[in-house]
Order: sequence, then structure tokens, then C-alpha cells
Amino acid sequence: MSTQSESLARLTEMPVRSSPAIELPAPTAWPIVLAFGLTLVAAGLVTSVSVSILGAVLVIAGSVGWFRDVLPHEKHEPVSVIETVPAVATSRIQVTQVEWISEELHRARLPLEIFPISAGVKGGLAGSVVMAILAMLYGVISGHGIWYPVNLLSAGFFPERSTVAQIAAFHWDALIIATIVHLICSVLVGLLYGAVTPMFPRRPILLGGLVAPILWSGLLHSILDALDPVLNRRIDWLWFVLSQIGFGIVAGIVVSRQERVRTWQYLPFAVRAGIEAPGAIDEKNGEGPRQ
Repeated sequence: MSTQSESLARLTEMPVRSSPAIELPAPTAWPIVLAFGLTLVAAGLVTSVSVSILGAVLVIAGSVGWFRDVLPHEKHEPVSVIETVPAVATSRIQVTQVEWISEELHRARLPLEIFPISAGVKGGLAGSVVMAILAMLYGVISGHGIWYPVNLLSAGFFPERSTVAQIAAFHWDALIIATIVHLICSVLVGLLYGAVTPMFPRRPILLGGLVAPILWSGLLHSILDALDPVLNRRIDWLWFVLSQIGFGIVAGIVVSRQERVRTWQYLPFAVRAGIEAPGAIDEKNGEGPRQ
């Protein structure tokens, strides 16, 4: 018993070695609370005033809590320092070296190739011709005449022309405005096809001829009453969707057959930002451009 007591006494008398510690800024969640409060204040402008009130309360609480953490002195906490550096081990046999400039791309950003802007313009113009033909065909079949769909497209600019006879008659000003609106919308949609088609390279016709027309037809169906009430009252949605599908098929075919260009993502940032120009400096000896 005496031996055990002496051993315990010696252990208690041994100095405890504490690991060194450094002072670091104390973590705080108040900035997140403040940011969330500001988000609720903005969201309340389009939802409900109670959401903005809740956001204002969080903004005040987050501001007070954050200021108390940094004023008058920033709060710190001790962090223990590990004296021994853990050994880094890996189960891989070897490490593959990645070259910054090579023929193979190592970036994860997709797509690797895109269509030029001219491809979207060509696709939009080709689709606009098909959509115009289908729209005039609808005017002939419905018995209203070929100018009926043209005047419907520009009906929002001439609200006084609301009867069937007025819309079916020829108006040169309506023809000019409808042509401008038709071409602008077609080119913009064609540019959208050029940007989206490389993301779905296996089914460009399905995307352009069916999925996209159904999506924006549903969108227009929900907002057309606010944009053009006359067009919303007299539009034939079946023919409208068919003309959009015709536009999408032709635009998708034209865009998908254009030559793609390779993106610059494999080049160094200095080249992509325009700081350095490849070919302007001799890469071998660093001299200026050859005369």
C-alpha cells in the first residue's frame, strides 16, 4: 500500500506538459444571420410584409451580434498547435503529371466545343422562314387570309384594330412592324439554340423541335394576355405550337450542321485574358515577333 501511495504522489507532482497554442479570431455565425435577414427584407418586397419584418429583426440581431464580436476588440480563442506533422500517405501507385498546355483537355468545364454566333443567326433566319410559311398557311386554311397572322403579331401596336375584318385586311405599317418583331425574335431564339445545342449534342432535333417549343409556348400562354390582349383572344394555339415546332426543327438542323469552334479553356489564363498573345513572342528564345 505504501509503495502504491508513493507512486501516486510522484505522478501528481510531475509537471503537466501543455501543447503550445496560438490566438486566432473566434468563429461567429452573425454575418450569416445578417445576410439571411437582408435576403428576407428583399424577398418581402414581392411576397409579404411579414417576411420583411422578420428579415429586419434578423438584420438588427445580426448587426448587434457581429459588432459585439469585433468591437471594441476582436474576439480571439486559443487553438492548440500539433507539434508532430502527420505523415501523408496515398494508396495510389504513382501520380499523373498534368501538363498546362497540351493537346488533351484537362478542364472539367463543358461543352468543349461550341457553335459560333453566326450559326445561331443562320438557324434563326431559316426557322423564321418556315414559321412564316406555316402562319400564312393557317391564314389561308382558316379563311381569314394571309395577312391575318401578320396583323395578329403586330396587334399590340394597333389596339384600335380589334375586329376580324380589320385584322384580315392589309396594312403596310402592321407588315413592317410584324416583320421586324418576327426577325428579332427568330434571331434571338436562334442564338439561344446555338448556345444550348452543344450541351445536348446527341438529340439536337428533339431539343430544338419539341422540347424548347413546348416550353416557351407554355410560357407565352401564361403571359400573353398581359403582353398582347388582342393576340391572346384570337390566337389559335394548335397552329401556334405547330409553327413553333417547325421553326425549332429547321433551326436545330441548321445550327447542328454548322462547324463548331473549340473553346479556349485549355489555354493559360494570361492568354484567355488577352495579357499574352500566342505567336507574338518567340517561345524558344523569348524574342519579339519576326519581321
